[in-house]
Amino acid sequence: MTFSSSIFRNLTAILIFSFCLTASAQDLAIVKYKGGGDWYSNPTALPNLIAFCNDNINTRMNPRPQTVEVGSIDIFQYPMLHMTGHGNVFFSDEDAENLRKYLLSGGFLHIDDNYGMQPFIVKELKKVFPNKELIELPISHPIFSSAYEFSNGLPKIHEHDGKAPQAFGIFEEDRLILLFTFESDLGDGWEDPEVHNDPQDVREKALRMGANIVKYAFEN
Repeated sequence: MTFSSSIFRNLTAILIFSFCLTASAQDLAIVKYKGGGDWYSNPTALPNLIAFCNDNINTRMNPRPQTVEVGSIDIFQYPMLHMTGHGNVFFSDEDAENLRKYLLSGGFLHIDDNYGMQPFIVKELKKVFPNKELIELPISHPIFSSAYEFSNGLPKIHEHDGKAPQAFGIFEEDRLILLFTFESDLGDGWEDPEVHNDPQDVREKALRMGANIVKYAFEN
């Protein structure tokens, strides 16, 4: 009975995901999570990234991204989710199971460390995929050239601890299903220019890399 119920739940998730993709086409959503971390940081980031993608890589996304809770069935409406913050992240068992089903049935999650998120999200991802590890992506990975060429890999947008930017992934077979960007802070680079006063060329790098992520997620 337990085995049959598990199969039914997995098939239901896949069918819902397939239907929702047909219904909503290309859209992004912001992930709301528990734990007290500021999931709502960078409020202008995703709207700016969406506008850039619609103008430059032929997407037709809703200019106003929605917010979805990680444990909600609503996440299955979106081919790509974006998650960010500075602090604590907590996934309940139900959250972890819902996110795992979403990713294994074709979804894509980009997690952008806004500084201070890394130790918490790494721990919580073990609830989602106990037997998978975050693997650093080589600069040859197609996510660095899907729309714009980044021959040196992930760009450095904000200083943080002065370390080199790193892109980590979780894979299901050969498919990248989750991207974690660390020591880069792409989201700050997507924000309105007056928020961080970043030079235009730095913002352009952040937006172009974001467009790469969106294009890769939508096409793979």
